[in-house]
Amino acid sequence: MKAGMFLRKVKSHSWKRQRHYKLQEDCKTIGYKSISISDVEVVREGHQSEALLSVADEFPAVRCFTLVFRGRRGNLDLVADSAKEAQAWIQGIRALMENMENMDESTKLDQWISDWFLKADLNKDGRINFKEAKKLLKMMNVDMNEEHACCLFMMADKSESGTLEDQEFVEFYKMLTERTEVLDLFQDYSSDGQSLSQCDLEEFLREEQLEGEGSYEHALQLIDRYEPSDTARMNHMMSVDGLLMYLTSPEGSIFNPERQDLFQDMSQSLAHYYISSSHNTYLMEDQLKGPSSVEAYIQALKRGCRCVEVDCWNGSNGEPVVYHGHTLTSKILLKDVITTIANYAFKASEYPLIVSIENHCSIEQQEVMARYFRDILGDMLLTNTVDGVSSELPSPEALKRKILLKGKKIENESENPTGEVSDEDEAAEMNKDSPPTNGKKSKQNLCKELSDLMFCKSVHFHSFEHSRTSAKPNEMSSFSESKARKYSKEAGSDFVLHNTRQLTRVYPSGMRTDSSNYCPVDMWNMGCQIVALNFQSAGMEMDLNDGLFTQNGCSGYILKPEILCKRERLFDPENPKERDGYHPLLFYVISGQQLPKVKQKEWSIVDPLVRVEIYGVPLDQAKQETKYIDNNGFNPHWNETLQFTIHTPELALVRFVVEDYDKASRNDFIGQYTIPFTNIQPGYRHVHLLSKDGTSIHPSSIYVHIKITELLGDVS
Repeated sequence: MKAGMFLRKVKSHSWKRQRHYKLQEDCKTIGYKSISISDVEVVREGHQSEALLSVADEFPAVRCFTLVFRGRRGNLDLVADSAKEAQAWIQGIRALMENMENMDESTKLDQWISDWFLKADLNKDGRINFKEAKKLLKMMNVDMNEEHACCLFMMADKSESGTLEDQEFVEFYKMLTERTEVLDLFQDYSSDGQSLSQCDLEEFLREEQLEGEGSYEHALQLIDRYEPSDTARMNHMMSVDGLLMYLTSPEGSIFNPERQDLFQDMSQSLAHYYISSSHNTYLMEDQLKGPSSVEAYIQALKRGCRCVEVDCWNGSNGEPVVYHGHTLTSKILLKDVITTIANYAFKASEYPLIVSIENHCSIEQQEVMARYFRDILGDMLLTNTVDGVSSELPSPEALKRKILLKGKKIENESENPTGEVSDEDEAAEMNKDSPPTNGKKSKQNLCKELSDLMFCKSVHFHSFEHSRTSAKPNEMSSFSESKARKYSKEAGSDFVLHNTRQLTRVYPSGMRTDSSNYCPVDMWNMGCQIVALNFQSAGMEMDLNDGLFTQNGCSGYILKPEILCKRERLFDPENPKERDGYHPLLFYVISGQQLPKVKQKEWSIVDPLVRVEIYGVPLDQAKQETKYIDNNGFNPHWNETLQFTIHTPELALVRFVVEDYDKASRNDFIGQYTIPFTNIQPGYRHVHLLSKDGTSIHPSSIYVHIKITELLGDVS
């Protein structure tokens, strides 16, 4: 790999180009467009992409492989000249990925600094002078006092050569970026001013991090895990470096680690869970002319999505196709979509996958659809219906590794022998402004074989009263975002009650041709389970979705708060104070520090500010931001207190946003992190920032001190 090799880059059947790929000296970057190994999520072997499938007759599978990147970046499909060369690259990249995964936080930081050093060392002689160091620090977003930096440079230059070598530069960087706020905290709790004893650390964990029982044992575990000095470790002591390592580790993060693995009861009715859901899952871009691709299903399923959508239309040669009807979006074969679903359904989560089918096919092609679902999905397909079996839907636990189809079903064969059903779907919803000329609802013939496979039955929503008295557990209505919002305003507690029994699906307005999203929180407040979003569109709405579903083992199922599951006690999100057990909380966020590694204009230093946004019931919606810090994107200290009152903590999400202030135009986005309020660990914590794509931008973080207290006295 270090010698380099010509590989064929493939984009389609007609686009194939030879490119020279070479592993750089740092063993972390592949030349030709500088592919960073840390950006690669997985290496797939063989014809596992549409581009490579299109050239399968030309290049055998043993010579083909695909690099899949994190976030929304497109795949890289490559063909080697021989199976042996392909394996050398596949195994080599996987080994390099594993090395990076196994690095501890300290090594990762040193590695990050060394990467910058290599960028600055233009003549590749392994050393840089002060002028080059200043230039590099500017690139790293550090703007510092030149005199102070020069003094530190000379201290780091142990050989007194006027230049710094790789390891000397790491030391220089660490001196320059010493965390005074962590040092102050260390001094507050250190008995001797030199180190934290096990007792000192226990006091810090109890007083500041609000850890109760077991703090003394936990202190020793933290010393063993994070203290870099062998001597200090043996004496059960922690240095300031050890404290910093703990605070910047996942354990010191804002996210409560106990909530990351599966921790919720998974044995309740499906109606009691939020279900991670995708809209028009086949689309990679917009809804008018964007490409449809099985890759979009793979990406959604890998992110823990548990409800995908398949729009089926008549295709040529009797083969049903999937695309956004009556638009210029490209078409893909239904059988390829079902095969992809079969392969990836349970890679990220073992809990049930709902496949929402919008069926526009003729009877003949519906028969083909039914055959594909049965043959390709096999035992994974749940075919027995819950009609008459139970008064409520089965649980995620009971339906593990099962695929549930949702779509139209024939009502009652004796009454409806032709298999006609009313055409209730998104297309009908979008065309509601042009009613049929005869004033009748459009009808569609449905094939019995396909109807029999539907576990969840799509039904038209009449009223909350009608669903309470007549609806069967497996009947599901779909609402456009505007219809759902209307019901939430007019009959909030009725909607909440409806969602304790029935599954509700909400989807974006047909006017959103750019595949933008609505805010899902309004729908979650009502207890709507299947709040479908365009997964391909980054932004605040997907940040909230990712934030909610990151907990509970990324299983795609989150148990709704008790207030949204109890049928005997009505909850109205518009009036949260009227519920039983109403205890508002005060939430304080204090100070901050960050290291953003973002591609800014080469010579500009950011002027960062932090905005804290609360999403939840209307009474909780709030935003506050700090002042911006001039020319310091590296270690800004805001030292401000932002305070919020949270009325319904179980429904609140907190989003931290860091922006580069710009007085002339819109602020530039630097990073964000979204977390359910109930998953927040109080105390001194790091908020590890994510990119627009939801991928890590290590080591960027903000340092916060969080206090949560009960609000006493009048809260009106």
